[in-house]
Amino acid sequence: MKNYITGFPRIGEQRELKRALEGFWAGKIDEASLQAVAKELRIKHIKYQDERGIDLISVNDFSFYDLMLDNIITFGAIPSRFQNLNGLEQYFALARGSKDSVAMEMTKWFNTNYHYIVPEITKDTKFSLNLDKILSEYKEAKSITSRKLKINLIGPITFLALSKTTDKTCPFSKFDELVSKYCELLKEISKLDDEVIVQIDEPIFVTDLDEKLVKFIKPTYNKFSEISNLKIIFMTYFENAIKAVNELVDTKVWAIGLDFTNDKNFKALDVLAKSDKVLFAGIINGRNVWRANLDDKLKIIKKIKENLSDDRIFIGTSCSLLHVPFTLKYEDKLNSEIKSWLSFAVEKLDEVRIISKLASNLELNQNDQKIYNESLEAAKNRKISKLINDDEVNLRVKSLTKFRRDGDFKDRISLQDKRLNLKSLPTTTIGSFPQTAELRQIRRAYKNEVVDENFYENEIKKYIDECIKFQEEIDLDVLVHGEPERNDMVEYFGEQLSGYAFTQNGWVQSYGSRCVKPPLLFGDVKRPNPMTVKWITYAQSKTNKPVKGMLTGPVTIMNWSFVRDDKDKSEIVKELALAIADEINDLQNAGIKIIQVDEAAFKEGYPLRKEDVCAYEKFAVDAFRLAVSPARKDTQIHTHMCYSEFNDIIKTIEAMDADVISIETARSGNELLKVFKEVGYKQEIGPGVYDIHSPRVPSVEELVEQIENILKVLPKEKLWINPDCGLKTRKWEEVKPSLKNMVEAVKIIRSY
Repeated sequence: MKNYITGFPRIGEQRELKRALEGFWAGKIDEASLQAVAKELRIKHIKYQDERGIDLISVNDFSFYDLMLDNIITFGAIPSRFQNLNGLEQYFALARGSKDSVAMEMTKWFNTNYHYIVPEITKDTKFSLNLDKILSEYKEAKSITSRKLKINLIGPITFLALSKTTDKTCPFSKFDELVSKYCELLKEISKLDDEVIVQIDEPIFVTDLDEKLVKFIKPTYNKFSEISNLKIIFMTYFENAIKAVNELVDTKVWAIGLDFTNDKNFKALDVLAKSDKVLFAGIINGRNVWRANLDDKLKIIKKIKENLSDDRIFIGTSCSLLHVPFTLKYEDKLNSEIKSWLSFAVEKLDEVRIISKLASNLELNQNDQKIYNESLEAAKNRKISKLINDDEVNLRVKSLTKFRRDGDFKDRISLQDKRLNLKSLPTTTIGSFPQTAELRQIRRAYKNEVVDENFYENEIKKYIDECIKFQEEIDLDVLVHGEPERNDMVEYFGEQLSGYAFTQNGWVQSYGSRCVKPPLLFGDVKRPNPMTVKWITYAQSKTNKPVKGMLTGPVTIMNWSFVRDDKDKSEIVKELALAIADEINDLQNAGIKIIQVDEAAFKEGYPLRKEDVCAYEKFAVDAFRLAVSPARKDTQIHTHMCYSEFNDIIKTIEAMDADVISIETARSGNELLKVFKEVGYKQEIGPGVYDIHSPRVPSVEELVEQIENILKVLPKEKLWINPDCGLKTRKWEEVKPSLKNMVEAVKIIRSY
């Protein structure tokens, strides 16, 4: 039985690509040096798979920034504002903006924390073909390994379904034109070898859009399959794709990829059994870090084999491994018991190889037998480990009596307005200020015990002093302490909660060069001590203006962690909510008037199928309400959400009952805000007035126009003015003029 990997991480085992990209953007290395790093990484990643016995190795899963962006370049779908650029200058301008043009919109890839660049389709879009990347990477891979290769592509249906329009053009009005370009591409690819395998990713068919889009499958994939020398894999992941399978069995595609970490995909086996299709069975979970119980995985394969013969089954990962850290190789400080429960991308290659051998009744060599035995032992030990279970936590959850805060919004906001006494269109930021190299170095030195606590705290206080001084100088209304003590908005809190563990090198790509290091939520959670009170109250002591307490919400902490898979998430999130509730109570008792509970990943956790949404919404809303339940009526609760389409969840957001919500709208215009107006949203809103993911500095005039446009949608009484997200990834030389211009723009608007 053959095996495969859906896709492999590209950032490098020690974030080599991140450093090269940031060096290139800063002008510290040239393009040749950047390309050299990229080539070295591609070669290493292929060798990793080759040496670990992966039969079918992916090509074109490498990217400098994002595969959707690569698709935009491949098919020439480049917005007119970037047409005067070329090469890498154009490529990175699409993602990051330029001095003359705003970047393309970026949003979450389905319900993951990975972001993709959203294609822009207009009536003037003319597709063209740029084959250089695909052809060169295939030839490069072929020179490295003798194993079979497969070329990864994002499919045309998913590409257009995830596109946006800027002139009310339906993206699918361009479908036939795009498909013809795909056919041209596939014909060129088919010349690369006697037989070329192409994995075409169509994950849009694991969403409820499948009902509208299945009609495109047969004509499109029959066309593709008619091209000689090609074997087409129609690949899906993350959820069930039953409707797509029902269509695909009547096409000429060679294979269908399904995610068998989702039980509903077993329903497809009866249909597949009556066809000639090969199944690419995603058995090893590509989205979590827990070591597979290989015996349990073999039971899944046994069930599949009841319907399909061995020669029609490929065993692999449920999705690309870019969603998990690279390797456990560097984790020498992690608790050995917890480490034994883990499996990162490289280790998952071993799991794929071993279960494909066992499923084929092949004898394991000594090393594979050792890994197999360890997997069974880890599964057994994890169930009974004393590290996981905390009776005190479980009793507190069962004894809950208060689930939400007192008072309705109308009563609360009246008290808050009197207490805060803010001007109209109050200005603030989302929370973080730049994480400079010096700041990271200080935290690292403290963590490694190179400097003592006194030195560390003095340095953090200096940074807070500078942040407060700067904000007062530009006349912001509501200040923040800048979060200099925080490495990451989830990891920082996880480090202070029981039930969490942390890696040294467990980085996962979020977008471009941006990586996150999700903590490992392995056991019952509680807050032994206050987590933020010391730093927030210090900042408040330096100013008469209100300073926001900054917390990460329970749903986001859960969604941005690698969460234990032995307990229901609806119970885990209650434990997290109680920890945040304790912190809110301590902050307000210390005199903090405004507390922001960020739920940046609230929408990200949504199931991809409507049938599962109600259950998620209930426990997510309940968790937020539980977290803020100690807040007094005159304590103002803010929340922040990232890259979300709110149209379908606006009532859910309203039910969360935050006093103020800040959202990212800078790249998407005012369309996002109209839904708040249409439903008569009662609470206050802080739309992002400029894009912090781009290095460009917006002018005062540009910001005045942006705020005026927002005021056409929502009244000033409901509005706060802020950037669209935290500023930790930006440089001070970008942040200072941008915020200064933002405040100046608000003063101009106030003077009308």
